[in-house]
Amino acid sequence: MNSIIQGIASFQGSVFPGQRQMYQQLVRDGQHPSALIIACADSRVSPEHITQAGPGDLFVCRNAGNIVPPASDVVGGVSSAIEYAVVALGVRDIVICGHSDCGAMSGLMKPDLLKKMPSVAAWLRHAEAAERIVCEAYPEGMDPQERHRALALENVVVQLANLRTHPSVAVGLAKGRLRLHGWFFEIESGALLAYDGTTGRFRPIAEADMPVAQSLLPGDRMRAA
Repeated sequence: MNSIIQGIASFQGSVFPGQRQMYQQLVRDGQHPSALIIACADSRVSPEHITQAGPGDLFVCRNAGNIVPPASDVVGGVSSAIEYAVVALGVRDIVICGHSDCGAMSGLMKPDLLKKMPSVAAWLRHAEAAERIVCEAYPEGMDPQERHRALALENVVVQLANLRTHPSVAVGLAKGRLRLHGWFFEIESGALLAYDGTTGRFRPIAEADMPVAQSLLPGDRMRAA
């Protein structure tokens, strides 16, 4: 805790005084984040750091495996965060952000690792579809590292599908007020990949090009019918 306490002291003594007006304005005006990011709780993956966002810029929800349980009668922290972000805060973008070297994905690959963590094992059942996809649709004999990466990528796609089951998200998409994104952060290289809903593939994010997993414009539903 010593380093944490030192960090707090540094913030209060050196950082906050120069940003006092910004924080006071955030209290006066309330929060107006541009996006909800659902990321893994892994300590090495910080959405604010990766995007270089400041206080008030992002609404962040983190959990083991960047998981979004399907909408159900069971109320949870992830579902309430999604609903609040969409309905109360009016975010226009939701991002599911996975990453390399994910411990949750290792748990899916090796269930024995979770014998002493029943709560984690139960939580990761929401990612079982990704594990089935990799087991049944990918080549046998893959290198374990490649298999782990494939699982983490497929998990992002599975969680995007779960996200669409939430009523507030479904309504936002139908009204053309919401866009969904799937990201994959490579810790070792700093690269950020985004899922392209048109091609079904992940590709690097460029400054002038942001692949979108799903974006429904007003009238698209009627034309599709």
